[in-house]
Amino acid sequence: MNNMIASTSTKKRKSKIGSFFKTVGSEFKEIGTTFSQGSWQTRVSYVVPGLGQILRGQIARGLMFLLIEGGLLFYIFAVGAPYLADFSTLGTKKSGYNDYGVMTYGDNSFFILLYGLLAITAVFLVILVWRINLKQNMKTDKLIREGRVVPTNKQDLHSLVDSNFDKTLLALPVIGIFVFTVIPIIFMICIAFTNYDKTHQPPGKLFTWVGFDNFKQIFSFGSTGFGTTFFKVLAWTLIWAFFATFLNYFLGLAVAMLINKKGIKLKKMWRTILIVTIAVPQFVSLLYVGKMFAADGLVNTYLLKWGWISKAIPFWTNPTYARILIIVINLWIGIPYLVLIATGLLMNIPADLYESARIDGASNIQMFFKITLPYMLFVTGPFLLTQFIGNINNFNVIYLLNRGQPLSMKLSDNAGYTDLLVTWLYKMTVNDSNYRMAAVIGIMVFVVVAVISLIVYNLMPSVKDEEGFQ
Repeated sequence: MNNMIASTSTKKRKSKIGSFFKTVGSEFKEIGTTFSQGSWQTRVSYVVPGLGQILRGQIARGLMFLLIEGGLLFYIFAVGAPYLADFSTLGTKKSGYNDYGVMTYGDNSFFILLYGLLAITAVFLVILVWRINLKQNMKTDKLIREGRVVPTNKQDLHSLVDSNFDKTLLALPVIGIFVFTVIPIIFMICIAFTNYDKTHQPPGKLFTWVGFDNFKQIFSFGSTGFGTTFFKVLAWTLIWAFFATFLNYFLGLAVAMLINKKGIKLKKMWRTILIVTIAVPQFVSLLYVGKMFAADGLVNTYLLKWGWISKAIPFWTNPTYARILIIVINLWIGIPYLVLIATGLLMNIPADLYESARIDGASNIQMFFKITLPYMLFVTGPFLLTQFIGNINNFNVIYLLNRGQPLSMKLSDNAGYTDLLVTWLYKMTVNDSNYRMAAVIGIMVFVVVAVISLIVYNLMPSVKDEEGFQ
């Protein structure tokens, strides 16, 4: 059986690799065919993108390709070339004072990495725009061979607000996502393969490529490794995300069912109270609650005053107390959202289902597990997954309450018992300037989130049995 599974997996892998090379081969074949069968205007576009369209009278389309390619090439040769030359080393000339006491500035590894990465990206964009330009010429040649009319400048411009209006609307958001999301992510991944930390801070000092050394360190359990800290923080992160997600969900569902139950009075008042708790800024409420449970806070002060305790309860200095308290406080924050969501969904469950169940003799518990819960899980499955992933990266609750404390001498780089991976990453970046390990942790967070998302998403009732549920 295992051999059959392994054989199937190998065949799928070979099939994907084969399809990739087949696609690449077909692209090269099409480029050659376009050149051999295309018009002379098309062949000119191989050398000067956009010129073929301009020669055919499609000025607007041709100028667009020409300006984009020209701008990218200008950046590559005028700005990016010096950084690309040093990209493999990230700089060799250090800053310092010469024999005459004059400060001489050397290479800046940060700028070399950043602008070199932008130059490499520009190279790929040049190839992509060049390929799109050839496809446009190929389509135009086909129109001419079929005796059809080639779109004019006016028609091209009009299509931007008509048939191609979706591309016009998406152009700016796509550029924004690429510049402000994709490029920073690629830059962070590159940092993970360098030794960029507080001892290698440009412009005074250089950092360089170190390969997979940082990843080896994150899985190393020695005195200089981060393995012990990483896996302990990862374990607490997953435990926190589980309780923060499912306790909020089921308790919020219970409160919503209680408020919606027939005979409950002042329903509007209870819902209004929940909305008010949401309206209070989380930043303010978390900071206030964190101070309430301090050693000299409001809670300990009154407990001591009433004689209920003989000494202050170590809410934030005892690891177990701190973790439990954070989960409990998060209930106060998360339950109101779930109540409002669940209220709307519960009202959409057909009342006939409950009436039929009662006639058949089903109890309230049976109706909950057979009708209410399956319906809620089916509808809110994607929301639950989103909440779980959000709680893995829930910076606010942890950091604003107690900054990940209490700290532990057994954990490295100021990691505390209540730190999540994201708060530990923040401390590494802001407090310790350990950018290389912070980048590695960022990648590991992505891996954890991606694996959980793919597994859980495929197990959801809304994905597995949508037609069956309906």
